[in-house]
Amino acid sequence: MRRAVITAALIAAALLAAGSFARAEVRILASPGGQVEPFLELFARVRETGERVVIDGPCLSACTLVLSVVPNDRICVTRRAILGFHAARSVDRRGRFYAEPEASEAVLEAYPAPVRGWIRSRGGLTSRLLLLRGRELAAIYPRCR
Repeated sequence: MRRAVITAALIAAALLAAGSFARAEVRILASPGGQVEPFLELFARVRETGERVVIDGPCLSACTLVLSVVPNDRICVTRRAILGFHAARSVDRRGRFYAEPEASEAVLEAYPAPVRGWIRSRGGLTSRLLLLRGRELAAIYPRCR
């Protein structure tokens, strides 16, 4: 758990550093996800800057919250982009995961309608990782130019 928090923080710090040089885009190369809060804070900052988000590799779990925070017209994907979705879960004091159905529903409702529809057509958010990539992803988000 601690490792996931550190990984998420490092990814967030790297993305923020990239944005602090007034670049026109933020590029997601690989994110395994992690704690939700750092990603929400990061993507809120990106939204405020007006920067474009280029998804150029795996964006899994909490990373997919970018779709809920940054406007759709400022997100594009490359051929390497993969979005990975699963149900929300928490960890108890003993390190055991448990489902958070209300949080899962809130996250699902926050995604843009085409993403929600794609997830629902595959059985909804469960413990199984759903991967959106290739042509299906390009049908929802434009390819980066």
